[in-house]
Amino acid sequence: MNQLISVGALESFLIAIFVLFLGHFINARIPVLKKFNIPEPIVGGLVVASAITVLHFRGIELDFHLPLQHTFMLMFFATVGLAANYTQLIKGGAKVFIFLGVASLYIMIQNGIGVSLATALGLDPLMGLIAGSITLSGGHGTGAAWAQTFQDVYGMNNVLEIAMASATFGLIMGGIIGSPVAQRLIDKNKLQSQYGATNKTHDQFPELVTYSENEEDNVTAKKVIETLFILLICVTGAKYLEQWVSSFDITWLMIPDFVYALFIGVVITNVVEVTKVQKMDVDTVDILGTVSLALFLAMALMSLKLWNILDLAVPFLIILIVQSMMLAVFTYFVTYRVMGRNYDAAVIASGHCGFGLGATPTAVMNMGSVVNRFGPSPQAFMVVPIVGAFFIDIVNLIILQATLTIIG
Repeated sequence: MNQLISVGALESFLIAIFVLFLGHFINARIPVLKKFNIPEPIVGGLVVASAITVLHFRGIELDFHLPLQHTFMLMFFATVGLAANYTQLIKGGAKVFIFLGVASLYIMIQNGIGVSLATALGLDPLMGLIAGSITLSGGHGTGAAWAQTFQDVYGMNNVLEIAMASATFGLIMGGIIGSPVAQRLIDKNKLQSQYGATNKTHDQFPELVTYSENEEDNVTAKKVIETLFILLICVTGAKYLEQWVSSFDITWLMIPDFVYALFIGVVITNVVEVTKVQKMDVDTVDILGTVSLALFLAMALMSLKLWNILDLAVPFLIILIVQSMMLAVFTYFVTYRVMGRNYDAAVIASGHCGFGLGATPTAVMNMGSVVNRFGPSPQAFMVVPIVGAFFIDIVNLIILQATLTIIG
């Protein structure tokens, strides 16, 4: 039995910040990582997770205490909402539904690949759904929910362990392939942001939230406190709004709490915009959003149990590797073209890699690493989180039910 070492909240927070420094240090010294914009939380997080895996096999288990991890995620999505004033919503409205169609099409392809390969490799076809949209487009939460269903209805064993390992594999791969796909599209097609690649975008476009860690912002302590207050309203409101909706016991309506944080942010920023009561400080929203996302991802990745991936059978690993390759090909040739063949489309393609294999925060992390280097893409940060955070889960549920009816 492994020796369990509990790491306190303060120490765990310190390690999370170290993950970001470590990722920056490694990226700066390994040209290929810098060239393809591999996100720093992915690099640093995987190094720390690998070290923890070595300790695991030596009989030492580290248990991090990260009470603020979920709060940072909610804060980030609140900033996405606060950046969505009605002028930006009008610009990106149609693209949301176009991208939803593209993402929905790929879920069907994803499940087709999973079921076909599972059958060809001698596995139960249902296992192909576990290595399909259940865990890849759905993530850990959807994987855990469906694992119980597969066990109760179909009598399958060890589904939860396989689902968690599959979702973890997808989370890692989604963060690795997204930025290189965008990089290739940008280089090949000589794309550029309409706002330029300068670190002083806010000087010329003060209304934009860039999510670039290199942006030179004019931020004061007073602005930070004011914006933090608004973000915590969004976070707290999301908690109570989720509880209120859940009280109606509508089983098909499973909306994650970060969607509520985003929604409250949209309401606040547009009420403020229309009434002119207070002007939202974009610089501060930008900085707090970037910091929140970086810390959330660092905490999530340093907590990965990589040894679960080692427990996957070879046939299952084959399916997941093929799924990763196919999504990269699909986003490069289909997502990019359908979304407009421009810089925004390339950034959206990197985001699609993120939530098509992992989760919406991974998608945003991919896009953030691209805009850090090539300039802002407000349309991508509008379209991808809305589709990835809400609409795609509903579509995934419908497609999975239809697929089960066909193969069951």
